[in-house]
Parts: sequence; C-alpha cells; structure tokens
Amino acid sequence: MAALDAELFNGVAGPIGILRPPRSALRGKFCRTPPVNSAWTVPHRAATVTLSGVDETNAQLIERFYAAFGRRDGKAMAACYAPNATFRDPVFGELKGPEIGAMWKMLTGRAPDLKIELVEHDASASEGSAHWIAHYTFSQTGHPVVNDVQATFRFADGVIVGHDDNFPFYKWARQALGIQGKLLGWTPQLRLGVRRQALAGLRGTMQQGDGTAPAAPQDGQ
Repeated sequence: MAALDAELFNGVAGPIGILRPPRSALRGKFCRTPPVNSAWTVPHRAATVTLSGVDETNAQLIERFYAAFGRRDGKAMAACYAPNATFRDPVFGELKGPEIGAMWKMLTGRAPDLKIELVEHDASASEGSAHWIAHYTFSQTGHPVVNDVQATFRFADGVIVGHDDNFPFYKWARQALGIQGKLLGWTPQLRLGVRRQALAGLRGTMQQGDGTAPAAPQDGQ
C-alpha cells in the first residue's frame, strides 16, 4: 500500500522508486502546470500534465487521488477505485477490491509527517500515468525516506480499475532499514519478509472493520 513504503513492524506499507524520464520530455510535447496545492505538493516543484491526447476527466481523477493522498484522506482515495479494481506494487504484491482502500486508509492514518508531490501526470480515455514522490519518516528506524514512484492506471466509467506502482525495492530498503537494508535489501528473503509484515498489518486493519483480509503470501511470491 500501495505507494509510502512498508513499515514492517507497524503494518504501514507502500512504495519507493525511480522514474523513467517523463513522457512529455521524451516526446517534446507542451505541458501545462496546474495551480500548486500545498496539501499535495512540495512547494518547490509543480505538477504538470501532458496535453497531447489528454482526457480531462481522467486527468482530474488522478489529481483528486493525489490531492486526497496529500490530505491523508484514505476514504477519498478509496472512492477513486472501482469495486473490483486491482492494485500491485513490490511490497504488497497484488491487492483487490476493498483491500486497496483499506491499505490507503491504513497508510494515511499512520504517517503524520507525510508530504506528497505529484510531479507529472498524463491520461487518455483508458490509461494514465503519474510520477509522484512521498517524503516521510520511517517510524521503526526514524530514518527519513523519499519515495520516487512511477504509477500506471487503467480507467473505466470514471474510476480506476487497475493501478500499478513501480519502484526499486532495494533503494527503499537502504533508506528505511539502514544497514539491514544495505546488506539484505537485494535478497528475496527480505522482500518476502516485508510483504508478510505488510499484509499482516493490512489483515489486522481489515479485521477491525468490515473488509475481508488478504491472504498471506506464499514462499517465492
């Protein structure tokens, strides 16, 4: 969940990553810079959206999603998804339906110093992408973490039906876990341990509410 990173022992999880060069830069297209909203951007950088072929409805959906993220409003984030939506990232693996909203509610509820920056986004009638950055403190170690993530979306009927967050796990582990991450962050064993802890936190959160808890990961997943 999922975007933020995995706070292994507190059940808070999410991503970190490095973005490919923006498609607007690669194509040389004209970009618009929308007004800066301090609730969802870091002041020194502004969000942009590529105008070529853009679908305004879906572009605004992306903006609403990250604005809610910056406000730490997990309920509003959950409302951006279809009931049968899917989500995937290197920490949680694949989540479905109510698991997605529960993940965002869990994460935003446990990140008091979270700052979200929507750097760039693009959307067509059926697909979209976003480059977003999260700044926060990993509470287990007290280490500052900067998560740089590339997201891709699929849309239908004005909501998100598919969402993938992509990032290099090892870079997150080095920041959040310190020496343990530097030594073991590249290993499948640590990645599986992080996933188990993240899903355990999500199961606990969902069992306190009305959702169905996700299954525990199997070895090798």
